[in-house]
Amino acid sequence: MFVDKVKIKIKAGDGGDGAVSFHREKYVAAGGPDGGDGGKGGNIVFLADSNLSTLADFRYKRKYNAPKGENGRGGRCKGKNAEDLIIRVPVGTLVKEEQSGRLLADVSDDEPHIVARGGKGGWGNPHFATPVRQVPRFAKPGLPGEEFDVVLELKLLADVGLVGFPNVGKSTLVSVVSQAKPEIADYHFTTITPVLGVVSMGEGSSFVMADIPGLIEGAWQGTGLGHQFLRHVERCRMLVHIVDVSGSEGRDPIEDFDTINAELEKFDPELAKRPMVVAGNKCDMATDEQIEEFKKYVNSKGYEFFPIMAAIAYDVEPLLKKIQEMLSKLPPITKYEPEPAPVMKVEDFDDHSVTVKNINGVFTVEADWLLQVMKGINFDDYESLNYFQKVLINGGVIDALKAKGCEDGDTVSIYDVEFDFME
Repeated sequence: MFVDKVKIKIKAGDGGDGAVSFHREKYVAAGGPDGGDGGKGGNIVFLADSNLSTLADFRYKRKYNAPKGENGRGGRCKGKNAEDLIIRVPVGTLVKEEQSGRLLADVSDDEPHIVARGGKGGWGNPHFATPVRQVPRFAKPGLPGEEFDVVLELKLLADVGLVGFPNVGKSTLVSVVSQAKPEIADYHFTTITPVLGVVSMGEGSSFVMADIPGLIEGAWQGTGLGHQFLRHVERCRMLVHIVDVSGSEGRDPIEDFDTINAELEKFDPELAKRPMVVAGNKCDMATDEQIEEFKKYVNSKGYEFFPIMAAIAYDVEPLLKKIQEMLSKLPPITKYEPEPAPVMKVEDFDDHSVTVKNINGVFTVEADWLLQVMKGINFDDYESLNYFQKVLINGGVIDALKAKGCEDGDTVSIYDVEFDFME
């Protein structure tokens, strides 16, 4: 079964907890704290796999969790970092955050794409040792890994997309110019999944042609089967519009041509601007007058016309050479850039609750909303630090610290950030 859109839940691994431990060895006085840091949680990584052509496997498994980092141990032994969870998807898969629609990754190359990052490991108790506090009996827990509900959407990578009404000869053309063997029959919607074929144009020259299931009027609104696959046309560098010039099914070729073009434009206005040539199929069943009339109309719209008989590969070569010529001048297949995470503000959250704990003189702050804000903070940038300071004030963190008895010079720990409190 061809599946090109699914929803799954992914969660990167939590960081391991830091250890509370003290060095004890015979003849060694005041060994001191020696708890190791926790290991980093595993990332969720998406990787393109050319052996996959559908997202069908994701219909049966919807939750993917990366492993947690190992906890720290005594003797300053750092916990082991967890391995990344690699999720293999077909080439051309887009990974989008479900809630916002933000593009997280375009898995269209051989590079691994980290979509959800594992949490950092917590600090062991040696990090909290000071001349005053020489026996810290606490450590930090690991940070949680990122978690998303994501939509996987497959958009096939093809140089040329074949569009047109059902039963006009798209599958036949693909079968005679490539090694692809789509199902061919004399009825509508024979092709119910996109078919890719590699067209060889001599040594070192080839292009990928996609047979998109037939469109009908209203496809952009969901009518027929073609609407499910219009997204696959979006990546194509150019289009070949195939029309039955003979009108063998009682339709007017000119109306067919205009209808399909209108459907493409309604689905995505950019598709109407995509370079396109027109192939008039079933010329053996059409009169010279029908062919000439249709050719004049197509030319008047600015498109080149190629009369063909796909079933016997008649005059297909000039069409392929024109496609090759046009592709040589066109930019490569579209690749979408991931969208950066939005900068979260205090007012974006309904719950501004803050929990402050005094653990052996260290004031630990916990707040789910603050953790989300901190993901967008660059602590090496002065302006970003100023913004973080305003967040602490406006979000009530400073007031919560004061209420707990925090004074100037006290140590404040907010997840993986530690600083001395200054009012």
